[in-house]
Amino acid sequence: MSFADHSIADLGRLLRRQALSATELTRWTLEQAEATNGTLHAFISLLPERAMAEAAAADRAFASGIDLGPMQGIPYAAKDLFDAKGVATTCQSKFGLEAVADADAGVIERLTTGGAVLIGKTSTFEYALYGPDPDLAFPLARNPWNLEHYTGGSSSGSAVAIAAGLVRMGLGTDTGGSIRTPSSWCGTVGLKPTFGRVTRRGCFPLSASLDHCGPLARSVSDAAIALQVLAGHDAGDPDCHDGPVPNYLEGLERSVAGTRVGIAVPLLETASAETLAAVERTADLLRSEGAEVFEVSTPDLLSFGSVVRALLIIEGYHVHQQRMRDRIEDFGPLSARRLALAPAYSAPDYLAALKARRLLAEAVSGVLRTCDVILCATTPGSAPSLTQEATPFDPATPSMTNPQNVMGNPAISVPVGLDSNGLPLAVQLVGRLFEEATLLQVAHTVERLTGWQKIGLPNVQYQPGQGVPA
Repeated sequence: MSFADHSIADLGRLLRRQALSATELTRWTLEQAEATNGTLHAFISLLPERAMAEAAAADRAFASGIDLGPMQGIPYAAKDLFDAKGVATTCQSKFGLEAVADADAGVIERLTTGGAVLIGKTSTFEYALYGPDPDLAFPLARNPWNLEHYTGGSSSGSAVAIAAGLVRMGLGTDTGGSIRTPSSWCGTVGLKPTFGRVTRRGCFPLSASLDHCGPLARSVSDAAIALQVLAGHDAGDPDCHDGPVPNYLEGLERSVAGTRVGIAVPLLETASAETLAAVERTADLLRSEGAEVFEVSTPDLLSFGSVVRALLIIEGYHVHQQRMRDRIEDFGPLSARRLALAPAYSAPDYLAALKARRLLAEAVSGVLRTCDVILCATTPGSAPSLTQEATPFDPATPSMTNPQNVMGNPAISVPVGLDSNGLPLAVQLVGRLFEEATLLQVAHTVERLTGWQKIGLPNVQYQPGQGVPA
């Protein structure tokens, strides 16, 4: 039996009435992950012993009438920046091959407490810095919609595992768009929560002021369920917000009539014709449901991108400066070149970037006082071919996902259809600080109106392979 088209909520209902066991579901998931990894390279490592033990514990709890929450018995994957006790957190780097964690990351701890089942650690870019780097020993994760096109990064493996129907949810990190870009190119939902909404404890840092942790998922409702478990204060993360967690599920089906949606024209300046058409179709669909849609003006993409590049390089170098001094040759070339730019920045440069960040965030906060959510694109177009040069840090092609890391506001990428080459297209919605509930409600409506969930999984012919080591 295939479980790929069952939502987390559907699987939960089957598990609770014991029409399905977590052990059966987990065994199927592990088998599928092993069988496809020789082609897709979504996983760096599978964790069958841990997974089967957690599945058995979930089944025992169900049998005893104990309900640990909506993720109980549900398999998920985690980007290999998150610590899992007893497993190396490789960060897709030579430095991490022996970096065995002595405790679970905060997000994995929350999911474990909620009865979820960790099946493995997924591919990324080296330290989430830049990639994919063909000079590293780790194979390139492949896009299930077309193996010869990029996945996006750096949460690439989690996006691939979801898009291929292996899991419904995977953990990712987002410093400049690393949840939303692979979600856009692989046809998954990618949610970057508000800065501080989800703990970063036990997640290898890249840029302390820009890093976010959040879920990639098969659907908006799956993402809402994941956030319900992940959100909340963690005393082990000094930046984690100490405030109430709303019910993200109860308002998903609410009408968007009267909701004010601002189309951010300056954030669409690099969009392709097909992407612009997708945004316009989405706007028309929201209008058809009674939403008030109008254009708004924000700072341009280049302004946000300049701030992200400065903060990411300076703060990233702070994390890696000892490695750069002692063992620079053990970095992949792409990461080394990126970090080597840091000494060119001065303390006044860093302070100027922080000031610019504050001014940009204030400008967008002003826009969000006139609308409930902002509608824009996630990426300029669909996934580029592997034969094309991917230049996410090139100032000539500024990122559409950088602004939300500068601001710290929640943002979600939602697939809305396929382009003329059969590759996913996505739009991006941006909300006010800590108003993920509204964001998810609008995103759920977009997902329903565009009919994305009816498109189904990509049709990929997987080649036999050795998969990943246990």
